[in-house]
Amino acid sequence: MSQMSHTSFASFSHAAQQAQQWVNELAKDLCWSEPSACRLLRSVLHTVRDWQSPEEMADLSAQLPVLVRGIYFEGWNPSAPASERKKHDFVVSVRNSFGYDDEVDFDVAINAVFKLLDRHISHGEIVRIRNPMKKSLRKLWPVD
Repeated sequence: MSQMSHTSFASFSHAAQQAQQWVNELAKDLCWSEPSACRLLRSVLHTVRDWQSPEEMADLSAQLPVLVRGIYFEGWNPSAPASERKKHDFVVSVRNSFGYDDEVDFDVAINAVFKLLDRHISHGEIVRIRNPMKKSLRKLWPVD
């Protein structure tokens, strides 16, 4: 029993470290506080999630660190109606979830999250998420 508890704690600790690494990277990229970066990551992930099919959601979630995956699915309502797929609607959704802040350039902030995903998610998965997006939104997620 002791061995199993130690293994479980080590796995949980590793998951927390991975999630913290993502938040730290985003905070550094934007020169933001960690709580604000975490809130932004959550807002963008929720919007990306809500714009995907269940199959696409599952594929992306499989590549997220365990705790980030929990954030991704937090509050998910599979019966919620699909929203418009225009860049403006995406940005408004992120801004509404994040909380309005007139000092935040949401195009820059969303782009920073997309760059973070580029660093940690396979290129093939990024292409599958990005390609169905409207051209105006894809400009926030440039291909390397």
